[in-house]
Amino acid sequence: MSKEKVGLVLKLFVSISGISTRKNKTSIILNKLGVQGDKFYNKDLERSILISSIDSYKLMKKRDINMPLGYLGENILIDYNPYKLEIGTKIKIGDTILEISQNCTICNHLASIDKNIPELLKNDRGIFAKVIQGGKINFEDEVYIV
Repeated sequence: MSKEKVGLVLKLFVSISGISTRKNKTSIILNKLGVQGDKFYNKDLERSILISSIDSYKLMKKRDINMPLGYLGENILIDYNPYKLEIGTKIKIGDTILEISQNCTICNHLASIDKNIPELLKNDRGIFAKVIQGGKINFEDEVYIV
């Protein structure tokens, strides 16, 4: 299996039912149903994992919009911009292999910080992936295109 290193994991998050803020983690466990412990686990397998780039946050910062990390709803924040990768591209992070399943659409809740965020990030919020091979992802794991 040929692979190209493209980046690192900067942050990991899970969504907890009943809590509006996302919980920062040092590692997450994935299986075919998604991120264990996440409120979206076993909901929509094509949208099991949300991967976002730090570039999205930098874009907002350039416009003087301070958005806390995790606000985009991502499970995995990386220092590589994967938004232009084709659907079906496989990514290896830690023990896992993920497959890009679709681009992430913008949610209106993002406008609660600034009304311009949905328009500014309409193509730069993140990508959804499904789990091909489960395993563990740790903070600072390397990211590879397979």
